[in-house]
Amino acid sequence: MQALTGLFRTMRPKQWAKNVIIYAGLVFDGQLFQVEPFILITISFILLCLAASTVYIVNDLADIERDRQHPKKKYRPLASGQLPVSLGIAAAILFPAIAIGGALLYKPVYAAILAIYIALNIMYSLRLKHVVIIDILVITTGYVLRVGGGVMVIEVARFSPWLYTCTALLALFLAIGKRRQELITLGDNAAAVRPIFKDYNLPLLDSMLNIVTTSTLIAYILYTIEAPSLLLAGNNLALTTVPFVMYAMFRYLYLIHVRGEGGAPDEVILRDHPLQAAIILWGLAFIFILYLPKVI
Repeated sequence: MQALTGLFRTMRPKQWAKNVIIYAGLVFDGQLFQVEPFILITISFILLCLAASTVYIVNDLADIERDRQHPKKKYRPLASGQLPVSLGIAAAILFPAIAIGGALLYKPVYAAILAIYIALNIMYSLRLKHVVIIDILVITTGYVLRVGGGVMVIEVARFSPWLYTCTALLALFLAIGKRRQELITLGDNAAAVRPIFKDYNLPLLDSMLNIVTTSTLIAYILYTIEAPSLLLAGNNLALTTVPFVMYAMFRYLYLIHVRGEGGAPDEVILRDHPLQAAIILWGLAFIFILYLPKVI
């Protein structure tokens, strides 16, 4: 039982929240309330979670020794010994077989996307996370693949390419913020725990964060103006959602720079109520703007 508990922890169920982005194609193409597309995306979400868990397990297997030196990661099941290495290896083989095999049954192109996602992230775990700048670009690519997978599964008609841009920039924003906080937390021991930190410093990460913050806001504004699905909604109210996005990003920067948080974006979102409120209000406002004209 202890080993199974350790396996479940290693699968990072809290991180599955990131995979909700696979619903972007469904929501922003105006298909949220259509039963068949919703079921397909939900099945795809489950398979994506298995694929993502594969990556987390492989990452922990590759980083056992380094994790044992980390102030927090030393308590991970593989590093602490709660999860036997043999069981971790077995799960790393079984999970992708189920995910890719399941996707092949209904959408081969999605199976290919899952295979690319797993392969790219395993390459990240074994090598690419030690290559400066490439490491955060690989993380960004993972988010774009999530969105692309959702788009391919239901074959959307009015999904704006600007959402791929917004997704990539937002992923960069979170990845850079996480790198920055890890660098501060680890201090002088940063390079010993994660060799990549010998190539990063605060001025570089802050400059990158400033560029990406500005680019994300501009891209989102352009999306609200140019998106085909919004034009078909018959109104131009999407610009009113920009303040929610702006507040959420500024709030996150506040948490990074003032409160010293930001090491794990999902944990920050789950803890910070103002940030949660901004995200929820943005989502409700956007759904209202996009779907209300169809109801009326």
